[in-house]
Amino acid sequence: MKSLENKKVMISGGGSGIGHAIVTELYKEGVKDFAVIGRSLEKLEALKTDFPNAEFTLYSGDIAKIEDIKEFVSIVNKKWGSADVLINNAGVVSAGAFEKISDDDIITQVNINVIGLILMTKHALPLLKNSKEAALVNVSSGLALISMPFYAPYAATKSAVKAFSESIRRELKDFPIQVTTLYPTATDTPMMSETKLEGMHSPEMVAQKLIAGIKNGDIDVILSDMDNVIQNRENPMEFDKKVEGMYDAIKKRTEKHRSM
Repeated sequence: MKSLENKKVMISGGGSGIGHAIVTELYKEGVKDFAVIGRSLEKLEALKTDFPNAEFTLYSGDIAKIEDIKEFVSIVNKKWGSADVLINNAGVVSAGAFEKISDDDIITQVNINVIGLILMTKHALPLLKNSKEAALVNVSSGLALISMPFYAPYAATKSAVKAFSESIRRELKDFPIQVTTLYPTATDTPMMSETKLEGMHSPEMVAQKLIAGIKNGDIDVILSDMDNVIQNRENPMEFDKKVEGMYDAIKKRTEKHRSM
């Protein structure tokens, strides 16, 4: 997709963090029509002030609820009849010692990060197929490529996003729908407010890398250190030794890492 100008964009979780930064970059690229679903109506309404020259279709809903997904897609269908870009960005995290993560938090991570993403794609896919040139963007995580301790349920959900993206990309080979998966690492967003890390990426940088990847036709936009990704894939037991040196620090900083 060489140009995003005048594309009609659907995005989940666009009211803050990486999602808001993505909207910002798309706006700079000439996108004027956005359909955004998110749980906070206040954050959604703020988009109108932040981007006064854009037109927003806002829906306060939870992608963990299939009825919210269906209603959101129905509203977009009635208004546009098609969509050029779907960005599955909404996500939650609950980290820490596995046995101490509540059952509800584990279920919610699966429902939002995986099931909601898949069902949003399923129900929005006919709108993308109505576009002459479309893109499907799924936000995974660097933890899908290098799964670290104390993130077991979250890493599992983001690994599922990776697998889903690969499968649906290959299934859609006969349609003009580009599939791009974003793998951000620690990013300075509200989701990371309880986890203080040095050298976190800015959401603006992450969004800029994603937009460049979409325009370049990339299937993966990976922000992890590729040397670590390759070592983890090719020599995982050796990489385990590297993680051992970080174990105590990761354990400490994940004790309060919960953004649900």
